[in-house]
Amino acid sequence: MIRYIDEALQLWAAELHPPDGIEPLGGGGGGSMLATLMACRGELIRSTRGSRVLLDESAEIELIVNKLLPDKERQVVIERYTNHNSLERQCWEACGCSEAQFYRRLHKAHLLIEGHLINRKRAA
Repeated sequence: MIRYIDEALQLWAAELHPPDGIEPLGGGGGGSMLATLMACRGELIRSTRGSRVLLDESAEIELIVNKLLPDKERQVVIERYTNHNSLERQCWEACGCSEAQFYRRLHKAHLLIEGHLINRKRAA
């Protein structure tokens, strides 16, 4: 795994996909960044966990995970970071693969996410 991407995905999940009963940090109304800025009166708020990942980067990760990752890699990312109630073994079983295959797919997902983030920063 890529440490920075792992941390970014953990923060993405905490900010936009918290456990049931906890309101997402980015959920200013409709889930858009504009709605979040309106709800915060124009102030961009960092994660309450002292995150190095801003909410706008979490929004980029959300887009990459949901729109740009292949299905198998998306599935392992969702299971690993947003399924708060499952044990590791249950995550592998939900993805229909062995532990080794699960972590190979997760590493591939990290590489793809890193590549998309780098390309987005270059384009900006």
